[in-house]
Amino acid sequence: MKRIGIIYGGREFSIGQQDFDRMKSEVEAAHRDGRSVWIRVNYGEGRPQAADLLVGPGIPIALLPIPDEPPTAADQADDTTSHSGSATQRGDATSAPDVHSALDQDVAPGGDSAG
Repeated sequence: MKRIGIIYGGREFSIGQQDFDRMKSEVEAAHRDGRSVWIRVNYGEGRPQAADLLVGPGIPIALLPIPDEPPTAADQADDTTSHSGSATQRGDATSAPDVHSALDQDVAPGGDSAG
């Protein structure tokens, strides 16, 4: 996956040329460490504009891997099967998320950026 869909504040954003697992682990690290970070994303269709989203504890965010190729019938069958299991079988986690190389800076308390 080189593209990640993001749902944040009920709106859809995307990040290009980023690794999904790396982004996910960075979001998890920020939550675990109790810090906030900014991530640069794209907003809009056709001619997307850059936007920065604050990610940290208590801020809900969803990361969606966007495949490089359209899903095959086998992929769709796997999806249906994997969603029918328990939360543990589906890979749902109750731990907090972290953030990825799209992160620009950590944000210190009071909104000033650190570093």
